[in-house]
Order: sequence, then C-alpha cells, then structure tokens
Amino acid sequence: MPSYHIPLIPGMKYHVFSRAVGSEKIFREEKNYYFFLQKYKHHISPIADTYAFCLLPNHFDFFIKIKSLDAIRSWFTKLKKKKKFEAAHAPDFIMERFSNFLNSYSKAYNKVYDRKGGLFMDYLRRVEVNTDEQFVDTVFDIHNHPVHHNYTKSIADWYWSSYKILSGNGPTDLLRKEVLEFFGGNDQFIRYHQHLMLLRPIRF
Repeated sequence: MPSYHIPLIPGMKYHVFSRAVGSEKIFREEKNYYFFLQKYKHHISPIADTYAFCLLPNHFDFFIKIKSLDAIRSWFTKLKKKKKFEAAHAPDFIMERFSNFLNSYSKAYNKVYDRKGGLFMDYLRRVEVNTDEQFVDTVFDIHNHPVHHNYTKSIADWYWSSYKILSGNGPTDLLRKEVLEFFGGNDQFIRYHQHLMLLRPIRF
C-alpha cells in the first residue's frame, strides 16, 4: 500500500497527483491547461525534472525526478536570500514549491470563474518510484488515464499528455532520452503502450 504523504527527497523519483474537490473541474477550457503548465514550469521546473504527465478535466498526474541537493540549495538561496539552507529542510522547501504552484493556480482559477474555496481535494499525493518495472508501469499508467477514464479510445488521441511528446522528436523539456532508454528505444516505447492497451479493455 503506497504512502501518499512521504517526503520528496532530492535525487528521487515520484509519481505525484491530485484531483479536484467533489464534481469540480480543474480545467474548464483549453486555456486552463496551458496556464496550468505555465505555472508548473515556473514553480516546479527549478526543483524537479519531468518524465511524463497527463492532465484530465478533474485531475492531474506528473512523474518527476527531484533535482540534486545542490540544485535545491541553489534555488532556495535565490528565493530565500538571507535564509540559511539546511539539507534536512529540503523536503519542506520542495513541498512549499508544490503548494505555491497549486495555490497560485487555484487563486487565478477562482478569480476567473468567480469561485471561492479550495480547488484540490488533496493538494499533492505522491508515490516513490524505485524499480525499472515500476518506472515503465508508471509512465504507461499516466498515459493510459484518458482511456481508463473514458475520455478517449486511444492513448495517442489525448492532447494533454506527454505521450506524443515522448514518442516524437520535437523540442521538449521532458527527460525524453531517459524515458526512452528505460523502454529500450522509441519503437519499443510505442509498442509497449499499444500492447498493454490491448490487454486492458476499453469501457465504452
């Protein structure tokens, strides 16, 4: 049983995710998705690299690797100015970045839609990823969410995920090379997704 509230440690890999409260939506319009990713890049990219992601109307998933302790220290020093960095406090600083990210998005969202109150049911859940098998399963599961939740019939049909980015050759900030190496290359990456999709029936 995964622990959803484990600390985020420099150098470690995590699947992080959350969803909207009740029947609310995190994304109502296309512009919301773009804005959310902009906020993510601003708040999270300095402290974590991203392997994969998927955004659905009522929840999101990211597969990340927290940056090194030196990188975390450097960003802490830039933001906190005169405060002294201590390695033991790195997980708290990392969580603060995620909290600021989601709070910033929520405030802007509430203002646009004349809404009040919290937007996320649980502001950040996380599962540590330790093995190669867990790595590839996590990437596939994240990409398969639109199919699993009946938004589309094919992984490749959902725009707001990293599948097409990772299987393509355009510029990206994602750790594409590292992801594809785990799968054994681009062709194997595509075949893995196609094969598992056939084994998991679509519930239309």
